[in-house]
Amino acid sequence: MRYGIVAANLGDYADPRQAVRLARTAEDAGWEGFFVWDHLGFVWGAPSGDPWVILSAVAASTRRLRLGTDVSPLARRRPQVVANTLATLDLLSGGRAVFGAGLGGVPREFAAFGDPGEAKVRAAMLDEGLMVLDRLLSGEEVTYRGGYYTVEGITLSPLPAQRPRVPFWIGGEAPPALRRAARWDGWLASATRLDGIIGMSKSPEQIGAMVEYILRHRTADAPFEVAVDGYSEPGDATLPRAYARAGATWWLESIHGRRGTPDEMLARVEAGPPEKSGDDAPG
Repeated sequence: MRYGIVAANLGDYADPRQAVRLARTAEDAGWEGFFVWDHLGFVWGAPSGDPWVILSAVAASTRRLRLGTDVSPLARRRPQVVANTLATLDLLSGGRAVFGAGLGGVPREFAAFGDPGEAKVRAAMLDEGLMVLDRLLSGEEVTYRGGYYTVEGITLSPLPAQRPRVPFWIGGEAPPALRRAARWDGWLASATRLDGIIGMSKSPEQIGAMVEYILRHRTADAPFEVAVDGYSEPGDATLPRAYARAGATWWLESIHGRRGTPDEMLARVEAGPPEKSGDDAPG
């Protein structure tokens, strides 16, 4: 089990300086990853920061943390722009970027700007967009004409530091999302409650069943990451270890305004992960 944090990009955490403060503290305290939400919170009245600017600021301020989105709704971003952004972030960070992708859980963040809000359409755009991203980030010359995207003989430059490309970790828990995750490099498993109560929404057994489902549909032999978000207390690894036994490889400590004040959250991060992991290098 490796330990990281996943921070909101809303409210106080819309300010990238808050993220840099958290990330520096996290690295000094022994955490291994820094992930950030990707919401257009201003659509529904909450200040929100751009996750890519936040991650770039964190990349320039840290040396070891894995960096990624949890998760970015690819259907409201252009794949060619995301490819360029990911490659640039990966170079800036020295090969520490992860692309966390999903449908997006707030349809208004699409519909308010005239983008398709229907889940079925967003899913099709996500699958097609991931394919375009994969090909661009691999360095090949890409010519593609699909239902949503067209690429005419383009080769991305510069390429990311990681080869063959930046890892793709997929969010979502419905069977199609789990099958999508099986095709790529990891699964971002949301296990925290979404109703404002600080607690877990899925047991280790539930997560374990989903991991088994993913692995049954997986054809590649490459390592596969499973990152579970949650709440832990300093020095108490009981809960993270239970999810590790269910198949999780990462625990992402959930940091957001509903859990506590910025100072309280900084203190939780400063206290360190529930247990020290084996090394400090990015996985």
